[in-house]
Amino acid sequence: MGNLVWTVLGTGSGLAAQSAARSVVKKLWVLATGKQPPANPLSPHVALAEAVGWAVVSGALVGVVRMLATRQAAKFYEKSAGHLPKKMQDVSA
Repeated sequence: MGNLVWTVLGTGSGLAAQSAARSVVKKLWVLATGKQPPANPLSPHVALAEAVGWAVVSGALVGVVRMLATRQAAKFYEKSAGHLPKKMQDVSA
């Protein structure tokens, strides 16, 4: 298994997780606020508190879910190939 396999596996799992997390965070936002998330938080017509709240909540949740998915993909790769992907080996604790 090489770099191309890891690129596909790592990127694919991250993108799938990101898509699922965005869907979940939108539903949670509606439940918490009673309204849809801002379509364009960059617009000056969106209240600053709402724009910042959406950026913090969505960014944090999507980032954590994507990180977890990438970690799981690395574990799968390691189990299959016998070693971590090269890009993961360079990371020091």
